[in-house]
Amino acid sequence: MKNTLSRIPARAMSDAAFSLAALGLIVYFAFVAFQGNHGLTRLAAVNEEIRDLEVTLAGLQLERAELENRTRRLSASYLDLDLLDERAREVLGLMRPDEILIR
Repeated sequence: MKNTLSRIPARAMSDAAFSLAALGLIVYFAFVAFQGNHGLTRLAAVNEEIRDLEVTLAGLQLERAELENRTRRLSASYLDLDLLDERAREVLGLMRPDEILIR
């Protein structure tokens, strides 16, 4: 009995090899499209990170606006006496002579 490969024409063998190589490339590129450094999985992770950073940014912008407001209220052009009194008590530990300190 002759070898089975010798009965298959060379053209059929090259077509099968080409098909196998094409299938391998398709599988490789499909895998990279999903799992690669720039694939869909990474895209989803980056989008989630963007959402988290946007929430953090919004919080920081709110905190900055509050600090700018307090700074403006303590500036020489506009002085909020209540805020000045609050800060003097908190930072310097000051109190009025007629007040009683309770801890």
